[in-house]
Amino acid sequence: NFEFPLSTKNGKAVDVLLNATSRIDCDGKLVGVVGVGQDITEKKQAEIELTRVADDLRKLVDTANAPIFGIDTQGRVNEWNQ
Repeated sequence: NFEFPLSTKNGKAVDVLLNATSRIDCDGKLVGVVGVGQDITEKKQAEIELTRVADDLRKLVDTANAPIFGIDTQGRVNEWNQ
């Protein structure tokens, strides 16, 4: 698997995930490559946005003037701000 940026014919930038494998004949010789490309632009943008939101929330919690804490499903404190 290999990710790379690509430009479409109309100039739009897209991120592509390429899956490729070699084609070998019955004598063991390389005769070609078979590949499938997938547009992962939206997935990459969603990952970037998710990271940004998580960073923003972490900064908010860490810089709050009041105690903020998280509790797990068993009622135990598992996270708190500085």
